[in-house]
Amino acid sequence: MNYDEKYIHFVVLFNVDEDYFECHEVMEELWLEEGRNLFYQGLLQVAVGLHHWRNDNYSGAVKLFTAALEKLEGYPDDHMGLNIEQVRHHSRHALEPLEKYVSGLSDRTKAGAAPRFEAFKIEVTDPLLASAAGELAKIPLEQRLHGDNAHD
Repeated sequence: MNYDEKYIHFVVLFNVDEDYFECHEVMEELWLEEGRNLFYQGLLQVAVGLHHWRNDNYSGAVKLFTAALEKLEGYPDDHMGLNIEQVRHHSRHALEPLEKYVSGLSDRTKAGAAPRFEAFKIEVTDPLLASAAGELAKIPLEQRLHGDNAHD
């Protein structure tokens, strides 16, 4: 299968750089180009959920993980070179303590400590995608994002 360069870049940004904001930027472009594909939107929302969580926007993270799970639910466990069952599992695992924390925020005595941010990787199941992502990951992040004038 031939993968769009933006899709490959999303995988690298997610798994190598853990730059979830840039994941959103790259995947949003692809999502719009591909006619608002729900699969791409679901992956985009997982990345934004992680971005919100990392930045202590817990209610935003809950909304995005919930929306992502709804979008990704209908896809096979292994889809477009990625282990989507694992993505759903990690998203549900993140969502549970986040929901509990957010629902307790109205009563500070019940809220407890905020759930500690936990990044996760998306398992790449297609060797061709893994190889393409590995090659792209060799290029420094700034150069991938801004081209050759990254240091000008």
